[in-house]
Amino acid sequence: MSDKILNLLGLACRAGKTVCGDGAAQKTLKKKSVPLLFLAADGGNDNVTKYRRLAERKGIVIIDTYTKDELGSAVGKAQNVIVLVDDKGFAAAIEKAKRDI
Repeated sequence: MSDKILNLLGLACRAGKTVCGDGAAQKTLKKKSVPLLFLAADGGNDNVTKYRRLAERKGIVIIDTYTKDELGSAVGKAQNVIVLVDDKGFAAAIEKAKRDI
């Protein structure tokens, strides 16, 4: 994993600042807003539409350039369609890395 954004996502995960998976993401987003959402580019159309609308409504930044396998690898799982970053510091670092590309 040589991509800086995915490396930062992995660090956020190891620090306990991410929420992975559809069910956990839904529970988290009902309670609070998060600054950043990773959405797999090859995710199912229903999930993509649902989370895009939700993110737009809550003002959450979306990064959707990675596949399920890439996101899963970054957070230590086989595949992941949705990963929430629940920390403003990590979110800011990831957004900065994305702008620097």
